[in-house]
Amino acid sequence: MRLGLLVFVILMVYSSAGFASSRSERAHGASVFAASGCSHCHSIRNTGGHKGPDLSGVGRRLKKDQMRRQITGGSRLMPPFGDTLQETEIVDLISYLRSCRDKQKK
Repeated sequence: MRLGLLVFVILMVYSSAGFASSRSERAHGASVFAASGCSHCHSIRNTGGHKGPDLSGVGRRLKKDQMRRQITGGSRLMPPFGDTLQETEIVDLISYLRSCRDKQKK
């Protein structure tokens, strides 16, 4: 019984730490989004530019690797940010964008 309780407590501590960590990653990712100028072209929840796609629901549409390719390599209309952003900034930006899961308006 004690061993089961100990395992439960350890799992709760680690899952709480992971949740807090992901919250801070998302917060840092939001600041990277703003500081890197993403909001000049992209909007999230009606805030930002309209030159690029609205990213309000990007977390529902794209997987992490798709987001990474877009951010680092860019596209015909979007500049690449692979040489501009640090790896931790890219990871946190993806974490933030994955949290943007608003349903598409019909």
